[in-house]
Amino acid sequence: MIKAIVHADKEWGIGKNGDMMFSLPKDMKFFRETTSGHTVVMGGNTLRSFPNQKPLKNRVNIVLSRGQVRDDCVIVRSFDELKKEMKARKNEEIYVIGGGEIYRELLPYCHEALVTKVDAVGGADTFFPNLDENENFVCVAMSEPLDDNGNSIRFTTYKNIKVQEL
Repeated sequence: MIKAIVHADKEWGIGKNGDMMFSLPKDMKFFRETTSGHTVVMGGNTLRSFPNQKPLKNRVNIVLSRGQVRDDCVIVRSFDELKKEMKARKNEEIYVIGGGEIYRELLPYCHEALVTKVDAVGGADTFFPNLDENENFVCVAMSEPLDDNGNSIRFTTYKNIKVQEL
């Protein structure tokens, strides 16, 4: 099953200047616990934004990158190659973790989107598609508001009612 996992501000912003806009320890813990032991899919810029540009531990990291050469993750060079790699892992849980272009391209194939909504505006330059305006996605779960490092957040789950095949 393919799922997107992301945190977004009130405007569905997800990043600014190649980095996250908020420091959210509870969201990071949720991300770590949810994706650990599974496959994560990302673009090269997302990988470069990690500490020391190292792939995430305890996960298979699939990275769409036209230029990087590494042996610590699976590198694919095109969306077609990425989809083929994901299809070969169809019995695994796969999490799409960014960035913006990767989310936009792969969202139709995601069964769910796990969105941590931040009740703030972060001045984003990168955005996630607004699922509240997407007829294929329905919000099926929403937590009560939680304080996370001075920000009010809600954990939400959106179900894709028209999942496309890879």
